[in-house]
Amino acid sequence: MEVFSTLVEDVRACSICAPHLPHGVRPVLQIDPEAAILIAGQAPGRKVHETGIPFNDASGDRLREWMGVSKATFYNAKKIAILPMGFCYPGTGKTGDLPPRPECAIAWRDKLLAQLSRLQLTLVVGQYAHSYHLPANKMTVTDAVKSWQDYWPILLPLPHPSPRNNIWLKRNPWFEAEVIPVLRKRINELL
Repeated sequence: MEVFSTLVEDVRACSICAPHLPHGVRPVLQIDPEAAILIAGQAPGRKVHETGIPFNDASGDRLREWMGVSKATFYNAKKIAILPMGFCYPGTGKTGDLPPRPECAIAWRDKLLAQLSRLQLTLVVGQYAHSYHLPANKMTVTDAVKSWQDYWPILLPLPHPSPRNNIWLKRNPWFEAEVIPVLRKRINELL
């Protein structure tokens, strides 16, 4: 447990991306070796950066709804780990938040994932997490999510739950009709 605690302290003190972060460093993650579920997200948004609480925004509200869990369950690190591809808010570009900085995944991801020995399900949220966790997958987010059964029940590719994806959800009603009930059932079994 000492190795784990030291690793998490090192991640929380990390500043390797500092020169590239217009709003400064504030690594946001949730992890415990007991967790059975991992949410592999992209990077914190502005609100999450300000509060230091992962998915403390509209995306988190939708993700919790998809999972069928309360905030208390969602923020229980012994049940659910949350490791974005980039731990700090990357700032905003012309069309929304910038992509996660690559330094986090290179420096920390494998070390942190190695601590999750009880992991049974990884929710792979958005294109940057898809690229890392589904490396042979060169598909679009839509195609990756459509092929969810190829990864089930260990991994589940998801679109990002951001309100910016409302159009995607309207164009792909099969996602909430077919995938969400299966996801909720599996989450319930694991918790």
